[in-house]
Amino acid sequence: MSHRVFKMPFASVYPLYVQKVAKKGRTQQELDRVITWLTGYSPEHLQRQIDSGVDFETFFAQAPAFHPNAALIKGVVCGVRVEDVADPLMRQIRQLDKLVDELAKGKALEKVLRA
Repeated sequence: MSHRVFKMPFASVYPLYVQKVAKKGRTQQELDRVITWLTGYSPEHLQRQIDSGVDFETFFAQAPAFHPNAALIKGVVCGVRVEDVADPLMRQIRQLDKLVDELAKGKALEKVLRA
């Protein structure tokens, strides 16, 4: 089953992530660190993905190295338990959402990054 969010441009959601964390006093650099940790993109490659307008499906499909500790991302985001999401792409999107939520809630970066 293909969800609408799969075809949504990552670049259209990224500013919302920035806005969400900034409202809580976190920086775009911290957000980028979280995204690069999860996906394996370098900061430069992340910016290229944003600039190129790829959709979520492509963004995650082209991710150089999804972090092995991503499996440690557990909990509820948008009323959905992340670890219970069956579709692999949707789970990756929810994992990213969960990390952004934790960052916005003031969690220490080391904890967000499962260090």
